[in-house]
Amino acid sequence: MADIVVIGAGCGGLAFAIALQRKYGYKNYVIYEKAGDLGGTWRANTYPGCSSDVGMSFFSLSTDIRNWSASHAFQPEILAYWRSLAHKYSLLPHIKYNHSVVSAEWDETSQRYHVTVHNEVTGETSVTDAKVIVSAIGILNVPRWPEDISGLRTFGGSMFHSARWDSEVDLRGKNVAVIGNGPSAVQLVPPISSDPSVSVTNFVRTSSWFLPHMYKKYSPLLVWLRGIIPGALRMQRIGTFLIHEMSYYLVFTNSVTRRFMQWLVTRYMRSKTPPKYYQSLIPKHDLGCKRALFDADYLDSLHRPNVSVCLDGIQEIVRDGIVTRNGDKLPFDVIILATGFVADDYPIPIQGKNNITVDDYYRLSGGPTAYLGTSTPGFPNFYTLFGPNITTGFTSVLYSHELQIEYILQLIKPVLDGKASSFDVTSDATNEYNAKIQKRLSNSVFMQCTSWYRSGNDGKVSNIFPGSGMLMWWWLRKPVWDHYQVSTDGKRWKEEREAAQKSRQYVLVSAVAAAVIAILATYTNLFGQVLDSLQSVV
Repeated sequence: MADIVVIGAGCGGLAFAIALQRKYGYKNYVIYEKAGDLGGTWRANTYPGCSSDVGMSFFSLSTDIRNWSASHAFQPEILAYWRSLAHKYSLLPHIKYNHSVVSAEWDETSQRYHVTVHNEVTGETSVTDAKVIVSAIGILNVPRWPEDISGLRTFGGSMFHSARWDSEVDLRGKNVAVIGNGPSAVQLVPPISSDPSVSVTNFVRTSSWFLPHMYKKYSPLLVWLRGIIPGALRMQRIGTFLIHEMSYYLVFTNSVTRRFMQWLVTRYMRSKTPPKYYQSLIPKHDLGCKRALFDADYLDSLHRPNVSVCLDGIQEIVRDGIVTRNGDKLPFDVIILATGFVADDYPIPIQGKNNITVDDYYRLSGGPTAYLGTSTPGFPNFYTLFGPNITTGFTSVLYSHELQIEYILQLIKPVLDGKASSFDVTSDATNEYNAKIQKRLSNSVFMQCTSWYRSGNDGKVSNIFPGSGMLMWWWLRKPVWDHYQVSTDGKRWKEEREAAQKSRQYVLVSAVAAAVIAILATYTNLFGQVLDSLQSVV
């Protein structure tokens, strides 16, 4: 029986396992992965053109920086990176593929979770116990089907979500509808329309801001130099981090600089967009309100004769096509849903101390809610990666993953050492924290439009962190232990921690006192020498 259950073998789950082994040498854990392979997002998303938005120098673990051949990487290369790490750190024996965590229930008496697991291959169900659960399923793992579109199930052709790409469907010579123009759509439209026989119509439901793509192929000389110069790769990573931090301050904190950046982006879009679409594709909302998109040749592809944009809205889907709100019927052979993911729910019924699930707690709180995006009151030893209000619209998700993981490792250390059975964040600390961040977010640019950043698209901001990357590091650098309720068997641990804290305070006070005495003694000696000199002169 493993002490730690990790749900999901995506980037977060693998990063946690790596850090757990590197920091503590601890290997009594299991990773349950519902699919037949690791990689999470980078396993599931195989659509043409799928790539990273963040530069790979920062879209990789700080412990395993690679000398990439280009600034950004496509899905196969990113997946290969995570597979190589799984082999490097011997994670594979800990991963149980084709196993879904169906539910988990906290047992206050045994101070463990009873975790129900379903074998997707055999159909068997089993129950295991765990001291700690780390949820690494993220929030972008359940594709959102646009149920608001009438007739969705009546289409007679091929229809699939971009996150569940059907490679068996041959697009050649077909009329293809792409619904949505978020990150997936703008990456897949250019490659599928590069074949002139594929007629593509992109249904734009809400316009987005397009930034120039930062993709750059590195020269062999530059790759070689970075490989031999000590610290070059680390400095590149730091530089990328600082660029993202600068973008936060330019776009998200100051309306004056945001308007200037918006003016620059508008000029870029004007230079790239076909004139007939320009006015319609310029968003009405401010830059930063929704996720800005990197232009992966999307705007250039709109000039192709086999690509068109429909801005009329969708009235309904019929057996052989789509009827727009203007009453026009457009025939299609294939419909691709690039409509994002469900971000408001927690899909696994994890039950805590108060006989409610995590999803119940979200609903009672008016949307996804947690303490530092990591801990949930009433759910001891249960921690979420990529939880509520931990996403950013400007930096690497792996950066936030690593900060959360370091925080979680500090919380579970007493449990793994047998000094305490559980830690449960208090409701007061959680409420105070969320009142603080919602106050920061209430006047932010995120409130100016509807988006998946907000609960129900128009409720409270539940998915965005209200600050810079440095602020996130500061808040997550170490637990405030008084914000957690420790189990009754943790009395000795609390006493040891308090004694250690007093010892550190004593050492600090002693050092300061010694420094003050030394300074006073030095100045007293100098003063005495001056007096002696004056007396000798007199």
